[in-house]
Amino acid sequence: MDERLKVYEEKMKKTYEHLEMDYQGIRAGRANPHVLDKIRVDYYGTPTPIQQVGNVTVPEARMIQIAPWEKSLIKAIEKAILASDIGITPSNDGSVIRLVFPELTEERRKELVKDVKKKAEDCKVAVRNIRRDGNDAFKKLSKEISEDEVKQLEDELQKMTDKYIKDVDKIMEEKSKEVLTV
Repeated sequence: MDERLKVYEEKMKKTYEHLEMDYQGIRAGRANPHVLDKIRVDYYGTPTPIQQVGNVTVPEARMIQIAPWEKSLIKAIEKAILASDIGITPSNDGSVIRLVFPELTEERRKELVKDVKKKAEDCKVAVRNIRRDGNDAFKKLSKEISEDEVKQLEDELQKMTDKYIKDVDKIMEEKSKEVLTV
């Protein structure tokens, strides 16, 4: 692959990986510890991921259990979860925190699918913007390289763009199916 294309390949790959990470945070009726990934707990004045202050397990299909390594962190973890956007109220028994995920209603599933599709569309727009930036950069090179080379770089970039758009559509379909499955 041409060195000049690698920069854009890397950017498209990062955009796609970001979408994958976003999709891991969308819960589909099952407990998924990744919904906690973005939540930070105040640990001695430092915002710290929940996974680094306790043991996160999934004992049942619709429950996440957090066993903090220090009992004093229970209140801080609960506060962080309540402040987040996951929409679940934690309960604790003094030593562990439990998050029980309710069954998703049909309406909520449809909202989640809309969200899945919107994130995919945003990702496709980002990929197309990367292609546009690449094409602009290649046009500027036309003083140094032949028109045929510019055309070839643009064609390669278009193939790369098509591949990532197809990948985004595929992952969107899979996630939509997962969310709609009861």
